[in-house]
Amino acid sequence: MTKGYVNKILPFSSVDGPGNRTVIFLQGCNFNCLYCHNPETINYCINCRICVYKCPYNALSIINNKVIWNEKYCKNCDLCIKTCPNSSSPKVKLMTVDEVIDFVRKIKPFISGVTISGGECTLQYNFVSEIFKETKEIGLTTFLDSNGYIPLNNLRLLVENMDMAMIDLKSFDRDEHLKLTGKGNATVIENIKYLAKINKLYEVRTVIVPGILDNYYNVDNISKLIASLNPNIRYKIIKYRPIGVREGVHSFVPDDELLQKLFNIASKNGCKNVILV
Repeated sequence: MTKGYVNKILPFSSVDGPGNRTVIFLQGCNFNCLYCHNPETINYCINCRICVYKCPYNALSIINNKVIWNEKYCKNCDLCIKTCPNSSSPKVKLMTVDEVIDFVRKIKPFISGVTISGGECTLQYNFVSEIFKETKEIGLTTFLDSNGYIPLNNLRLLVENMDMAMIDLKSFDRDEHLKLTGKGNATVIENIKYLAKINKLYEVRTVIVPGILDNYYNVDNISKLIASLNPNIRYKIIKYRPIGVREGVHSFVPDDELLQKLFNIASKNGCKNVILV
């Protein structure tokens, strides 16, 4: 039976696709973003034990040289995550598809679908594909939240069982994208084109990070790309917020005036569904 590494499951969310959705955050990421909002999802635990000694509730222990999390004792203070030097978490669960679907079934009357995010969820594409297949069989929609780095046209079963995808295009400039994430953006752009072609691209997202990214250039070019593919695809322009991000990011929250200017640029370029967040 297929298993996957799950960082956490958020039962209800109104910002990860249409309607009220359950969001499954998988562990592991192929990007190393400068301003990552979920750095604890990037790497796997290396059992360094630092978190064990920091936990004030004795929810962590060492068994057979591995860090073991006892959910019963945990108070979710997240001190373990804050002290982890490896951008990881000791609270990651190895779950089966059936365990995930059993969780979803319990809240099915209250949700419209399931979104799988990360980390980068496509790194566990077999796990994601099977969850999506089972989710659709119980009458819920399936959305993928991805950084777009793995070519989706090679993941046939995943795409077949996925209703829609949401892709982060963090920078339109290759060098800036490389500096920001550690990887280039060519595959991300190709995935956007591919998903638009098969009518499975729900949303493209860009975070506005003053002082680090060329935000005008990015929004101008990304919105032109979206408009050329399908002007009705949603373009979400997101304020950088220094909440839950890594320390040492020399930026600030952009003001509403800047966001409105970027909104006007995207609208002028032909995007009909621009959202400011």
